[in-house]
Amino acid sequence: MSASTLRAAGLVTVVVAALLGSAFALGRSLMPEHPHRGSGVAASVHAPHYGDQPPSTEFPGPPAGDHGEPSPSASPSGSSHGPQADDSEGPYGALVSTGSARIALTFDDGPDPQWTPQVLALLKEYGVRATFCVVGENAEAHPDLVRSIVADGHSICNHSWNHDVTLGKRSAEAIRDDLTRTNDAILAAAPDARIAYFRQPGGAWTYPVVSVCEEMGMTPLHWAVDPTDWQVPGADKIVETVLTETRQGSIVLMHDAGGDRSGTVDALQRLLPELLHRFQLEALPTGTT
Repeated sequence: MSASTLRAAGLVTVVVAALLGSAFALGRSLMPEHPHRGSGVAASVHAPHYGDQPPSTEFPGPPAGDHGEPSPSASPSGSSHGPQADDSEGPYGALVSTGSARIALTFDDGPDPQWTPQVLALLKEYGVRATFCVVGENAEAHPDLVRSIVADGHSICNHSWNHDVTLGKRSAEAIRDDLTRTNDAILAAAPDARIAYFRQPGGAWTYPVVSVCEEMGMTPLHWAVDPTDWQVPGADKIVETVLTETRQGSIVLMHDAGGDRSGTVDALQRLLPELLHRFQLEALPTGTT
């Protein structure tokens, strides 16, 4: 074979290889990307999934996680190694401690017809009173559960109408309307309820939302221990975090709605006897006897 023939054959090979590479690259660019995998929380058509809300990063308060809740590192108790929780004020002066040796369990986002009755049953079994941070639209949808919460001696906290993480960025009038609507739904279900606290969704506190809730006679309520049960880490992880981080005076954040709370219920069943062995538990006081 002549040299000119070999050179021609080599040139053809190079051209064919270049064409094949271009075709492959074009094909890859036209292929759709793999869909993003979900968090593993089963969808429900019966209740809002507040845990699916994207994080809020536009507030000057603590950094937020997937639910808009501050990350464990932002928790006031995260670096506490002493026997008693830090009783300093939380973001924008929000309450993070009971102010005593007692601890307080708080449950957010309910009431939920699947999970709230299970939480109430466990609390009753162990003789523990807690604080429920109620979402207005859920109170309106399930007034019987609001009545059960109050009848069992638990405290009630306003948690906004529909868990609006950005509520604190709205006007004072809009904030007041939201909180009033939520209080009205709670009182329509349980007229004798004393709503002494407000918890900002996601812990996304701002001066306007704190100012309005205090004007309405409610104390801004934050937390000291966050086991991130809204991320569905499993009961073992919830138990480990609560037992490791809880100190005298701690306010513990958990959830009885907003997603799959089977892990929270399982963890609570294991936590209550151990917490009772270590601490006294109380519902946050409402100023009534």
